Amino acid sequence: MASASKNPSVLIPIANGSEEMEAIIIADVLRRAEAQVTLASVEETTQVTCSRGVNIVADKLIGECAEEQFELIALPGGMPGAQNLADSEMLSSILKKHQASDKPLAAICAAPQVVLNTQGYLEGRHATAHPAFSDKLGNQERVSDRVVIDGNIITSRGPGTAMEFALTIVGRLFGPEKMKQVAGPMVMHSDWDTFVA
Repeated sequence: MASASKNPSVLIPIANGSEEMEAIIIADVLRRAEAQVTLASVEETTQVTCSRGVNIVADKLIGECAEEQFELIALPGGMPGAQNLADSEMLSSILKKHQASDKPLAAICAAPQVVLNTQGYLEGRHATAHPAFSDKLGNQERVSDRVVIDGNIITSRGPGTAMEFALTIVGRLFGPEKMKQVAGPMVMHSDWDTFVA
């Protein structure tokens, strides 16, 4: 269901060791859709060094987001980035508050298992994750799917599925027409949305 908000706000937490392709693709695609995107570092500084050595400067520190309301929170994977996200007490608190308001959560790569599953958000749900982590998910029915939506949880597999994942988030926040409008100029292959279930 699309949000009633014209420009929904999205939080993308990042950490040292986050998967840079996933973090940037999610942020870029959502900004193309005109979402209000906040990259927030769970580290002591706004600059994080990602899993392949790329440095990203976040918009703010995660503590500055504690009192903000977001329409969606999207977690990139990468290791040890996903573990660093899971270890952030401030992010865990934000996630609990967000989930209590029944707003969507999205996670890709290692994050569905390392963050969402270990904190109980995937209990009884279909989900997917990177192949190195998907065998730990409780429900194995859809772990081979590229993107899985179950209620207010969206999960995906890794850098190679990041575009579909990000566009699925656009669809969730803005609706299918906006998703197609954003996908067109990015020259996505014609049947990309058939991988989203």
